[in-house]
Amino acid sequence: MGKQKQQVISRFFASKPKIPAASTPPPSNPSSHSSPPPKPVISSPNVKTTVSFSPSKRKLLSSHLASTPKRLKPTLSPHTQNPVPPQSNPSLHQKFLQKLLEPPSPPLLESSIEPSESDHKKYTPLEQQVVDLKNKYRDVLLMVEVGYRFRFFGKDAEIAAKVLGIYAHVDRNFLTASVPTFRLNVYVRRLVSAGYKVGVVKQTETAAIKAHGSNRVGPFGRGLSALYTKATLEAAEDVGGKEEGCGAESNYLVSVVEKVLDVSGSVSNFGGANVRIGIVGVEISTGDVVYGEFDDGVMRSGLEAVVLSLAPAELLLGQPLSKQTEKLLMAYAGPASNVRLEHASCDCFKDGGALEDVMSLYEKMVEDNLADNVNQLAEATEQRNSIQGVLNMPDLALQALALTIRHLKQFGFERILCCGASFRSLSSRVEMNLSANTLQQLEILRNNSDGSETGSLLGVMNHTLTTYGSRLLRHWVTHPLCDRNMITARLDAVSEIALSMGSYKGSQSIVEIEGGDSDATIMQPELSCLLSSVLTFLGRSPDIQRGITRIFHRTATPSEFTAVIQAILSAGKQLKRLHINEEYEDYGCNKIGVAIVQSALLRRLILTASSSKVLGNAVKLLSTLNKEAADKGDFTDLIIISKDQFPEVARARKALQLAKEKLDNLIGLYRKQFRNHKLEFTCVSGTTHLVENYVRPIFMEDNRPVQIQIHAGRHPVLETILQDNFVPNDTILHADREYCQIVTGPNMGGKSCYIRQVALIAMMAQVGSFVPAESATLPVLDAIYSRMGASDSIQQGRSTFLEELSEASQILHSCTANSLVIIDELGRGTSTHDGVAIAYATLHYLLEQKKCMVLFVTHYPKIADIKAEFPGSVEAYHVSYLTSNNDEGTIDSKSDHEITYLYKLVPGVSARSFGFKVALLAQLPSSCINKAMIMATRLETIESSRARKKSGEKQLQETPSSDQELETQAIVLKSTASFRGERTEDSEEFVSAVRDLLSKLKSATTDDDCAKSLELFKEAQGIANELINR
Repeated sequence: MGKQKQQVISRFFASKPKIPAASTPPPSNPSSHSSPPPKPVISSPNVKTTVSFSPSKRKLLSSHLASTPKRLKPTLSPHTQNPVPPQSNPSLHQKFLQKLLEPPSPPLLESSIEPSESDHKKYTPLEQQVVDLKNKYRDVLLMVEVGYRFRFFGKDAEIAAKVLGIYAHVDRNFLTASVPTFRLNVYVRRLVSAGYKVGVVKQTETAAIKAHGSNRVGPFGRGLSALYTKATLEAAEDVGGKEEGCGAESNYLVSVVEKVLDVSGSVSNFGGANVRIGIVGVEISTGDVVYGEFDDGVMRSGLEAVVLSLAPAELLLGQPLSKQTEKLLMAYAGPASNVRLEHASCDCFKDGGALEDVMSLYEKMVEDNLADNVNQLAEATEQRNSIQGVLNMPDLALQALALTIRHLKQFGFERILCCGASFRSLSSRVEMNLSANTLQQLEILRNNSDGSETGSLLGVMNHTLTTYGSRLLRHWVTHPLCDRNMITARLDAVSEIALSMGSYKGSQSIVEIEGGDSDATIMQPELSCLLSSVLTFLGRSPDIQRGITRIFHRTATPSEFTAVIQAILSAGKQLKRLHINEEYEDYGCNKIGVAIVQSALLRRLILTASSSKVLGNAVKLLSTLNKEAADKGDFTDLIIISKDQFPEVARARKALQLAKEKLDNLIGLYRKQFRNHKLEFTCVSGTTHLVENYVRPIFMEDNRPVQIQIHAGRHPVLETILQDNFVPNDTILHADREYCQIVTGPNMGGKSCYIRQVALIAMMAQVGSFVPAESATLPVLDAIYSRMGASDSIQQGRSTFLEELSEASQILHSCTANSLVIIDELGRGTSTHDGVAIAYATLHYLLEQKKCMVLFVTHYPKIADIKAEFPGSVEAYHVSYLTSNNDEGTIDSKSDHEITYLYKLVPGVSARSFGFKVALLAQLPSSCINKAMIMATRLETIESSRARKKSGEKQLQETPSSDQELETQAIVLKSTASFRGERTEDSEEFVSAVRDLLSKLKSATTDDDCAKSLELFKEAQGIANELINR
């Protein structure tokens, strides 16, 4: 209550803007050249404050307003929608109510302020400074340093009050809010996370300088000292590199430019259906730069896949852009995403302007390096060599690069784009590019429920101990490998780590490295202890990757610098104990030694991290720095020269030894306390969890037919939820035999889960991970395509069925014989007949033209008839279940309610989907379900009647066609009539009538004229009625 009272009191005693008296009207003189200022109109700002209006106060305010004269158009409050009290001659009590309940509304400080000659509003010197700064930086939310606080003004104050939850009030001409200076880091991060571009305005002079300078009378000099956005925050000075940020997430700045193509594929200035897109993504805090140029269709599926894969924090759109492209990017950067979007013109980059901008930056950087230090000649030479790589970039990618450079210059981070070694292309022959549909429908990065990482494939696989390891794993998951040797190298490293830690107890053994000694043994305990020690240490250390990048940007603090170098040195020293570079000594043709590490990839990583060059540079850097002074920020004693290095390491080791001895002494006490003599200390490692119950996949040779053989495969995400209750399934596909499975079955029976688990197992294997199965033999796929779920995109003008067919079209155009395609319920967005036809035709095209691995889920049993056209290549399966009624052709509430899902894939087609079971689970009203069952029974009866009718027509079409055959049939009918005891003349009439009936039916079924056929059917119906009535 004290805080609320303080706010109310501060509002009551806040200065009120001066309002001219109503009783002194302005003089009217037509001949006067200078007109007096008009009466100010006070408008209510849309302000979010902490003041609340109770019903009693509103009622009190209304009673006081009732006694005042009514105006024709009263001004309403934006908060309470109550009339604002009149300003002319209010009573003292009315002034109090007006001050307390409805704050006066000064004009907001808009993003652009251009004072005119007729505007005689008096600003204080500080306000005038703010107006000038706001006019200069119109798209920036400014935090102005005033004494020991940072203040917001006008519209910025309104935004700050809403985002930060702070109090905003009126001060003279503008709305204002403030935060303490020592909390700058916290508040800047919150504003930037909300998607704003934040500028910090600091005082450029002290009180002493101001007192002895020319500006003794005016306000303190102020200027923009720092600029922050989501993409630049982690690399920025003062607020970057802190623990408050989401370190495991990347913050890419993605620049997009495009050219419209005509139908022939050439560049056009009209339309926008087919375009060529150039894109550059920069992760400023890590130095990662990706670029690419590609053609995209009307649905912009290629651009959508890149955006979802990079998950940019900022989008820089090079104008002009087509409507389809801008609509897609605007939808991604929606209000709920907090993704910042900025437009920039690309007109200046035409006719070689982009290359000129890029080359000028590179030349300037080379000259600066040569001027700073002559020893950096090698670095300058390397940068000159990287220029050649820039010259080879596609034209639109070069424009996007120039646009990015121009944008980063205002932050001072353009140097990151001069490191040619950090550039990588979006299209790579060794990595698989997953489509946007696959990333979303298979829930690779985020689940489809709440959009979080929990419940996704990345959430299951991510047990990394460092933030930069988590970022690298994210890239691996979204870009599985397509190169067999690289996949094998990763699996070798994972297998060796798992074996050394004793967590992988399978029947498999590590694949021996070619050229290795067969008598060599692995010293598992030493490798396990060292790796565990290094990983644990790095997990507690700062983010080394971003720390190195901040050192490159020269924004790292002394303490951060020493922490990063110390982490590199300590980890390298521990890995040095493995003596990998000394494990072999070559005496002629004989190799003597013990192979401590067999994996070539693991050995290369350890050798790089523990190389003499890396450790020597780290020691050299740390030997000149005083760590204590760096931690304190004491720049006076920061640089030292001393021979005694790392005394804190010895102290830490001693403390660790004391802690271990203390734990050993306490274990006896804990055993007595818990009454468990077997109680032992244990440690939890993410690595052991990763490979538990997982198996190393085996990849087929390229010269063998494509095949997928998974025994007891499990869904990696659902398995963590269901634990032992998950039902595994086998998958056998072979290019020369059965390479397509049509999966049917009841709703919620596990069809989608089955095809998802096959795709996820294949993806995890090519990432280099173990997979959840008893065994897995897989090919190296070039792509994995999926068409699942039903959703529309209203903001992009796409219906549900258009989304389905667009995804199917992309699959049909892109897949190859080495691809895996999973399709779930294609054709359900339209009528039954259209849906069945489109699904059948799509599957037929995949089987006949592409011949890829296909898993096809459908509720249309008619699709299974395609087996007749592709014998041996297609097989129908269904997820098994048990019901109390063996007749699947009947529909009743009991048979639908009493169904048990077995979740096991078995051969055959399921004739029913048991939709009423799902309706019961969804708790639809019982009357609604009963009505639906009656309707379903009626429809099924009509369908059965139509089937019988078609069968009868088919029999009629197979009747005798010649007159001799008709005569023979008539003789049979006549003899039948005679057998029944009818008179001869009557039997002859009967035979004649039957003959006439058959003739008319034959004519009606073969005649092409519909009207004539209908008339013949009516005549046949009349004859049949006469025969029945006999």
